[in-house]
Amino acid sequence: MNEIDPARRFSPEAVRKFDGPTDGDAPGGMNDVARQVATQYRRDTMSPIMVSGVLRMVEFGLLLLSGLCVYFYYVGFFNYLAWQYPVTIAAASFLAVVLLDVTDCYQVVSLMRPIANFGRILLAWAGAFALMALTAFAMKMSEDYSRLLFGTWFVVGFVLLFGLRLVMSRLIRRWARDGRMERRAVIVGGGKAAEILIRSVEKQPYNDIRICGIFDDRGDKRSPPIVAGYPKLGTISELIEFARIARIDMLIVSLPLTAEARVLQLLKKLWVLPVDIRLSAHSNALQFRPRAYSFIGSVPMLDIFDKPINDWDSVAKRAFDIIFSLIGIIVFSPVMLATAIAIKLDSKGPVLFKQKRHGFNNEIIEVYKFRSMYTDRSDPTAKQTVTKNDPRVTRVGRFIRKTSIDELPQFVNSLLGSLSLIGPRPHAIAAQSHNLLYNEVVDGYFARHKVKPGVTGWAQINGWRGEMDTNEKIRMRTEYDLYYIENWSLLFDLRILFLTPIRLLNTENAY
Repeated sequence: MNEIDPARRFSPEAVRKFDGPTDGDAPGGMNDVARQVATQYRRDTMSPIMVSGVLRMVEFGLLLLSGLCVYFYYVGFFNYLAWQYPVTIAAASFLAVVLLDVTDCYQVVSLMRPIANFGRILLAWAGAFALMALTAFAMKMSEDYSRLLFGTWFVVGFVLLFGLRLVMSRLIRRWARDGRMERRAVIVGGGKAAEILIRSVEKQPYNDIRICGIFDDRGDKRSPPIVAGYPKLGTISELIEFARIARIDMLIVSLPLTAEARVLQLLKKLWVLPVDIRLSAHSNALQFRPRAYSFIGSVPMLDIFDKPINDWDSVAKRAFDIIFSLIGIIVFSPVMLATAIAIKLDSKGPVLFKQKRHGFNNEIIEVYKFRSMYTDRSDPTAKQTVTKNDPRVTRVGRFIRKTSIDELPQFVNSLLGSLSLIGPRPHAIAAQSHNLLYNEVVDGYFARHKVKPGVTGWAQINGWRGEMDTNEKIRMRTEYDLYYIENWSLLFDLRILFLTPIRLLNTENAY
């Protein structure tokens, strides 16, 4: 993986076949080549940040365990300095991981080249011991510890550390070759600027970027159909559909800063996608301070938008969902059982109602609710909004809708992962206001789908729940949802979670 592997490009056959949309293309949709490429990238990849994060924990555990084993071998099971030795070993292991991090030994480039980084790894490990020895000397405790024990641990620990690095190097190269660990990028804007950008990225040694294609609104005269071996797959509007299918990590806009109007026009369309958006600064005459850029190798990029709730944040949020969803199911199980019995006694039909709604990245998901309408009058698409004293709603349905008990089965959705516990509420795919779809009412409405939708959310606890009978209500709900996405934290989620039961006491808009 010294450079972008030529196999990463499209095959010559695919390039020769590509000459724009084909006769079989659906009007207004992607062409066949773009759809084929998007399907190829449907599978999620492993984030390099996640891999290096897990490796930190594994190396800490490995060093700690090896140190304790050496301690048990020389001293016995907690026979001498029973808590001091384990604490010292744990502190040294933690310090070693910190020093490895400070010396960039967890960067993908370093992980792929352990032999080239042998000296830095050894220096970080030795540095941890040096700081540990200096601390013991300053506290006048050095004579209490066995030099033979720590000398043995130094050798054993380094052998294990470096051995693990050799194994990880092979694994990362295999994952990169198989497309399981990479950052997938799409170039926005073609022509000479895109070619220069692609050539610059390809020159970067050991980079993890896979270019998936090029999208540009301009015709073939200004933007050739093939740039640096990559085909132009379609227009910017088609890119939106492409990114709904393919698991794309990054959009790189290859336009100069001087094309301000065009850049803004593109960003207005693209910001609704749950991806990182970068503006290539490789060929810009206007130079900023180095800290203003992020880099792909040595290629500078200006960060325009970041994917929200990404990497370790997504792990924390998923753990939050699982824990509190299980608690919710256990706590409310008597209420759910009583509701199911009441629905069965009140009207014919199933207890649960399944409705297709828009989920993360505009995917269609199936959301569970307790049935609140007569079976023969139900509206799975929610094309007709439920209104006050709606005759389609059953007697039990009115009560469970007002109290939001009908939403309790969505704890199961959250547990299974199609919903999050906290997030923008998912709307039915055909939900309308005055014969207009919600996305036709609010510009940028689909930006709500940059994160998983939730069982409850910031808009709901601020009074924007229930019937969306005016365009203003839709706009306000969207505004609160976007505020949540931009300001997310676990503490924010906890605040919403604990405020939800209190705010649900206000049933003015729920019917």
